[in-house]
Amino acid sequence: MSTSNTFSILFLVNPKKIIGDKVIIYVRITVNQKRSTISLKRKISFHLWDPVKKRARGKSTEAKQLNQYLDQVQSRLFQCYQDLLFKGKLITAKLIKATYLGEVEESKSLQNLIDYHSRKTEHTLAQGTIKNFKITEGYIQKFLKVDRKTSDVYLRELDYKFLCDFENFLNSYYPKGHPKAMKHNTVMKHIQRLRKMVTLAYNMEWIDKDPFRRWKNTFENTKREFLSANELSNLETYEFPVERLERVRDLFVFSCYTGISYVDIMKLTLDHISIGIDRNNWIVTQRQKTKTPIRIPLLDPALELIKKYENHPMTMVSGTLLPVITNEKLNVYLKEVAILCGLKKNLTFHMARHTFATTVTLSNGVPIETVSRLLGHTKISTTQIYARVLENKVSQDMNALKGIIKQRKEVNTSQNPNAAS
Repeated sequence: MSTSNTFSILFLVNPKKIIGDKVIIYVRITVNQKRSTISLKRKISFHLWDPVKKRARGKSTEAKQLNQYLDQVQSRLFQCYQDLLFKGKLITAKLIKATYLGEVEESKSLQNLIDYHSRKTEHTLAQGTIKNFKITEGYIQKFLKVDRKTSDVYLRELDYKFLCDFENFLNSYYPKGHPKAMKHNTVMKHIQRLRKMVTLAYNMEWIDKDPFRRWKNTFENTKREFLSANELSNLETYEFPVERLERVRDLFVFSCYTGISYVDIMKLTLDHISIGIDRNNWIVTQRQKTKTPIRIPLLDPALELIKKYENHPMTMVSGTLLPVITNEKLNVYLKEVAILCGLKKNLTFHMARHTFATTVTLSNGVPIETVSRLLGHTKISTTQIYARVLENKVSQDMNALKGIIKQRKEVNTSQNPNAAS
């Protein structure tokens, strides 16, 4: 079978499509008698087009510039043909056209990747995660505009220097409404999201090399705030003058005793309460963020709050276990709660999960494996970030160890009196 190709490039205009006295210039690619046409989106006066030479007539500046452009198009198309020939591709007129227009995988751009990733994940990722990706995408666009003076780049242009420059850009960028630049871990999160998109492109063979192969994300250990046992007790027993703040406190305390996040608490109904293996009440639900199923035995403080709002007007209307409130308002009201209770910490609703992991569970001897499961984490390393053993727990454990060692020594002495002398 013959492997040679007949290949030709022809510029032409359509005299039947004259608008005013202007016609659009096209280029026709022919491979083995199969054609494909590209509109060059350039116009010329019909009487200035030479149908024999397939170029603009005359020596005017306009004619010279147009003919120079057509020469460049012809050279580019021939280069596309040569590249495909070198790669051993089955060459067609349509493939040359797609290569010229940047529609083949080798010509995919960063924006192509962002658009594809958005479509791929719009029904698989949680809304909060999608929102975070959108923020990262916005910073990528700002970086391209400010640093690269463009709106897009080919994926093949991504390299280690691109990543370093993007990191430097983020480190020096002051987000609108923020008093200072991003923190190190925030920068790393944005780069981590870019990495996930680029890894997708690499796995789909849109790029030959992974620009992240020598890159290492570095995260700083951050101090996770939580309430101590005394602070939690003060919060639980405080008499609020406003019912609105009491409801906010109750939602926070419920999370402290269940470890359930805001978005998952807002969806809880009576259908999520089941009788567990111990014949007690359990909450059985699924984390919106990770789709991980969670089963949580209800501690008495959490159960009391459910009973408190069982016939409350707000829950009767919403059909939920607890009153519904937006996350934004909840965190704003928590600032008022903290002031009234004399808490010096920056009280946020997510701090309740930290409190559950530390003060309520780990510090009371609950194994970290159990805490990880209760929190709905897929990896125990995630729990280790949230949960820290408190100093009083270390003290209790060491005192217990001292008692064990002392008791063991006393037993050995009673069994072997000579050893004491």
